[in-house]
Amino acid sequence: MIKQTPLTIRTSPHLKKVLTVPQIMRNVVYALLPVCAWAVWQFGISALALIIVTTLSCMATEQLFTAISGKKSTLSDYSVVITGILLALTLPPGFPLWMAAVAGFIAVALGKMLFGGLGQNPFNPALVGRAFVQAAFPVSITTWTPGFLPERFTSFIPSSLALPFMSPADSSAWIAGQVDAYSSATPLSLFKFEQVSTSTSDLLLGMVSGSSGETSALLVLLCGGFLIARGIMSWKIPCAVILGALLTATPFWLMNADVYPTPLFVIFSGGLMLAAMFMATDMVGTPLTPTGIWIYGLFIGFLTVIIRLFGGLPEGAMYAVLVANALAPLIDSVTQPRAFGTRLKQQPGEEA
Repeated sequence: MIKQTPLTIRTSPHLKKVLTVPQIMRNVVYALLPVCAWAVWQFGISALALIIVTTLSCMATEQLFTAISGKKSTLSDYSVVITGILLALTLPPGFPLWMAAVAGFIAVALGKMLFGGLGQNPFNPALVGRAFVQAAFPVSITTWTPGFLPERFTSFIPSSLALPFMSPADSSAWIAGQVDAYSSATPLSLFKFEQVSTSTSDLLLGMVSGSSGETSALLVLLCGGFLIARGIMSWKIPCAVILGALLTATPFWLMNADVYPTPLFVIFSGGLMLAAMFMATDMVGTPLTPTGIWIYGLFIGFLTVIIRLFGGLPEGAMYAVLVANALAPLIDSVTQPRAFGTRLKQQPGEEA
């Protein structure tokens, strides 16, 4: 007698792979660890302290708000850990630690808990915190430190240890005591204000100044590829962001290569790769429709390049992602696929 297997009928969605939120978030943390390790190797204990402070600040803020609201602690889902790590990776390595703690509080309080917590925040929380300190502490957020200094593992960058509400110490003498000559400007600043280009190999391998986690485009690309290979993240948004940047930058470069950067410089410099792989792909702030995903990613790449070329700031990835987050519901509404068997609009003379 043949044993019959019962037929199970279910309604959509038909999920092929069941992943819990903590599992997804843990994989993102794993993917970010090599980027953190490179930041520490390049900038030393100041970068390590920065990552620890922002992460602990974000965790403490979320725990505080859940306790005030009488809700169960949500630290175990790892989402707030990702916020803290990403926030640190967008900040200069010598950023004062007390300012980093403020950024962590704002990221979670205003960027996440104000809207109801995980799954309800329209904006990427890490970028909300970063945008706040960009406006509140404009000098510190644009003060960069060269990497691979000899004393980076034995002493802090002086500006890191500034007391709360006090101006950070000037790190120039500390840096000058270790190297004969240096440039702390980022590749984007060098090109925008001095028309000095940086080699593609330096951008890929991280031999440049910049925010803690944006220096090595190749490493960020590989870490994002890990998430794609694991099925945690779709390749479509990162691809759309990079494609949007290429399509926007290439015509300007072809028109005047002496004034505008090469397309490769555009995609590998600054925080574009970090934004494409880990910021723009935040599940909460992205559109849901297939067409909307491509529009969203292309828009981020386009706006990043426009801000870089014609805005007052050398970098535009942060604002591009935040603006795209705000537009995501609109993009979803105008790209909603038509239900099967229905018409968008009845034509004149047609029967109902």
